[in-house]
Amino acid sequence: MAAKQKILVIDDSKVIRMRVKDMLPAGNIEVIEAKDGMEGLNKIRSDNPNLIMLDFLLPKKSGWEVYQELQKSAKLRSIPLVLMSGRKEEVTEKLPEPFEHFAFVEKPFEQKQLIQAIKHAMKVAPPAPKETEVAGGAAVGGDAATAAQLKALKEKVAKMETEIEGLKKQLTQLIGFIKQKLK
Repeated sequence: MAAKQKILVIDDSKVIRMRVKDMLPAGNIEVIEAKDGMEGLNKIRSDNPNLIMLDFLLPKKSGWEVYQELQKSAKLRSIPLVLMSGRKEEVTEKLPEPFEHFAFVEKPFEQKQLIQAIKHAMKVAPPAPKETEVAGGAAVGGDAATAAQLKALKEKVAKMETEIEGLKKQLTQLIGFIKQKLK
């Protein structure tokens, strides 16, 4: 049996959450609900949804704040996203059109508009990041920038270790000097 598709609907309106649930095709879909942005972010992290439907105006954490959190992580950014709002201008004042990596649907919407938005979101979502393993302190499968950053950090650590050794010697000499003066 195929794994269930998890769709997370983050909206403070129970009516909208129920409406989305009713409009989705029956079958292999599990609808997870969140009534505010805070709960939504927690469920994104705990439930690993295949799609997020996000209202722009939410209590506790707005849809805009949730969107910004998603953008900070390549893994979360790759989850297809449908932004929902009753007033498109609330979205466009923060995210100018054309919308690049998510779909938008204006409330109230019909089933056909919802399905089109979901299909569009799945098409435009950025690709999921490749897992990079850290083996023996070196990034395997990482990009050149990551390798360069890692090399620079190793050099800094080596330099700091040398400085620490020098400071230890100075401290030992200082303690010896003080002990001699106290005799």
